[in-house]
Amino acid sequence: MAVSLTLGIVKPDAVAGGKTGKIVAHLEEAGFTLRAARLVRLTPGQAEAFYGVHRGRPFFADLVSFMTSGPCVPLALERADAVPALRKVIGATDPAEAAPGTIRKLFAESKGRNAIHASDSDENAAREVGFFFTEGELAAL
Repeated sequence: MAVSLTLGIVKPDAVAGGKTGKIVAHLEEAGFTLRAARLVRLTPGQAEAFYGVHRGRPFFADLVSFMTSGPCVPLALERADAVPALRKVIGATDPAEAAPGTIRKLFAESKGRNAIHASDSDENAAREVGFFFTEGELAAL
């Protein structure tokens, strides 16, 4: 099990709902080390670039609109097998289907307002971490 980085984003619904600290605490309790974080408000261009892999899908416009509706908190997270570990900790996209104790079960409002984004592969994690953070911003521990 190699130590690796992944990206999580506390989405606008969770930030507006005052859930950011609880989500970060949940991640740290699950063994993740926070390497970088920032509060940002994405522009439509940034959201379209970040979620470009979904361009052409029926939910793309709604996703861009949602992700630009308020501040979000990108997080560079480190731990062994970070990508699959984060996917497990956040739970299913639809909180009604998420396992008990997962972030989405605890904090998400709906399938569309699901509190957190997580990278889905090591390749996407590297791209996504680089989208928000420079190498120099990733705190070495």
